[in-house]
Amino acid sequence: MRQTGFNVVLVEPEIPPNTGNVGRLCLATGSTLHLVKPLGFSLDDRQLKRAGLDYWSEIDLRLWDSFGDLRNGQPSDARYFFLTTKTKRAYFGVKFKPGDFLVFGRETKGLPEKLLAANEEASVTIPMRSARSLNLATAVAIVLFEAVRQQQT
Repeated sequence: MRQTGFNVVLVEPEIPPNTGNVGRLCLATGSTLHLVKPLGFSLDDRQLKRAGLDYWSEIDLRLWDSFGDLRNGQPSDARYFFLTTKTKRAYFGVKFKPGDFLVFGRETKGLPEKLLAANEEASVTIPMRSARSLNLATAVAIVLFEAVRQQQT
């Protein structure tokens, strides 16, 4: 069976409503949501479930103890794109493929510097004029729906 969705990875997410909203985005696009511990909340959090509405039980959710565990659990040819404000390569210059991993960091600090340094060639950004960053769920929506759009053409 051909995979049509993407993989959205949240590394150490901190804010339950953001994760709930990202879960809904994943469900809407047929994508898998990967959460990398530690989480800044419990998966039983009322705010998480409120943001995810009654869809939370339908989300294809995978929980990982570390990013290394996630990576080791995937095929060696899996493609990863690391979203950061610390690069100039725009996300819309990437030719996304179904199954790609779109990796986002914590709301307050982004992705760990070591992870970005080890994956500099796969780091991409959402170009912005004067904002330092965007809300996590907004950033996921922008990149995820561009990846989905590319599959339609």
